[in-house]
Amino acid sequence: MTNPLPRLIERFFTQRLMRQRNASPHTIASYRDTFKLFLKFAHRRTGVAPSDLRLDAFDADLVVAFLDDLDLERRASPTTHNLRLTAIRAFFRFLAFEEPTYGGQIQRVLAIPGKIGSKREVQYLVRTEIEAILAAPDRRSWIGRRDHALLLTAVQTGLRLSELVGLDRSAVTLGAGGRIRCFGKGRKERITPITKLLNGALKNWMEESQRTNSDVLFPTVHGARMSADAVQYLLAKYVAKAAERCPSLRAKRISPHVLRHSAAMELLGAGVDTTVISLWLGHESTRSTQPYLHAHLAIKEAALAKVQPFEGTAYRRFKADDTLLSFLDQL
Repeated sequence: MTNPLPRLIERFFTQRLMRQRNASPHTIASYRDTFKLFLKFAHRRTGVAPSDLRLDAFDADLVVAFLDDLDLERRASPTTHNLRLTAIRAFFRFLAFEEPTYGGQIQRVLAIPGKIGSKREVQYLVRTEIEAILAAPDRRSWIGRRDHALLLTAVQTGLRLSELVGLDRSAVTLGAGGRIRCFGKGRKERITPITKLLNGALKNWMEESQRTNSDVLFPTVHGARMSADAVQYLLAKYVAKAAERCPSLRAKRISPHVLRHSAAMELLGAGVDTTVISLWLGHESTRSTQPYLHAHLAIKEAALAKVQPFEGTAYRRFKADDTLLSFLDQL
């Protein structure tokens, strides 16, 4: 009997994701990576080659073991854990239509709960730290000028890393009304205005980078598109250099997404409404912008200054008078 699992996985990507849902390249790449990780894990655990793995073996126990391996061996965050689980759930919802006889197995996989993670304060850079990083590239070299233009674009537009490396020269409009056009999550197009400083920097860069004969805005020395890993590497390099003159950078874990957060905090500090910031960053909902309000200490302090303090109020700690309540209080 022919093993149906490889065919089902191919149909899931080509028909369900690409044709029926018209999923974005980012979604397809994320789901692809999940299945590559899962199939490699299943091969290590069962000794069965990925193409020979049976649908019967793709059960809740194997999925839970895979998620546990992500947490223990790869130290995946709750966000990554849930992202991998989302991809597997999507496949099993597809199986519910394609292979209804596996209903019990499908329901057990779909019932696997996601992981609740702690919500940390948004990490961002203050103005002195931003200036130190922007001053780190050696602008006497072509690579240094490219990296400076890239970092300045990231910190003033708040583009996601995938949006940043995906920019083409044709996406930039210079001069009066300068702006950058990009496609973000969910294929949403948005246009971000740019400052005079960034306008001038991009003008100089685009005039120089034309020698590569590439339409990519921030190309490699060979004219190819930069990878996300390359941007993360160059940022880490410049952060290490900038930390020599700005010691506060040593205590922070800085990724390209922190530059995006920094752009949002600059707008918030300038008094820009959160609804505008949400549109600026391409958020699906204004709720995604709320963490910036929580992280902005100056706004909290200003709100506290408007509150009149309580005077002459005595407080007494609540004491439970019931054994069950006492037990719960001790938890």
